[in-house]
Amino acid sequence: MDYFAAFAISGSGMATEKLRLDVTAVNIANANSSRGQDGALFRPLRVVSSMRRDIRFETALRAYGVALGGVQVDEIRPTDAPPRALYEPGHPDADARGYVTLPGVNPVAEMVNLIVATRSYQANVMAMNAAKFMAQRALEIGGTR
Repeated sequence: MDYFAAFAISGSGMATEKLRLDVTAVNIANANSSRGQDGALFRPLRVVSSMRRDIRFETALRAYGVALGGVQVDEIRPTDAPPRALYEPGHPDADARGYVTLPGVNPVAEMVNLIVATRSYQANVMAMNAAKFMAQRALEIGGTR
């Protein structure tokens, strides 16, 4: 077994989930901002990821029809969530009717994203620890006579 490939796969998953956590935190932090530094309304972001193919590992598993190699981040894309209007006539960014336009960040969906990313990160840590344990046991077995 190629333990370095297992570590790389788990590592890529942890890095992707860490980025997903960071992007979700940015969305939550900007949920009530009426404009950014450039004056434009913040648009909620999403991480788009896909499977990364490792040719060596894929070749080893080709007989089973499995193609593995970790995950890669393709892009961080703004969503098409419609902005929401909040009645706050005293706000400096309020329109003539007293409404302030805020980003279309759904706090419940963002919390679900946080939970899913956290659990996925934990699963990758467990997979890495299992591979580490197997490598240690293989060294112990091979070292005794």
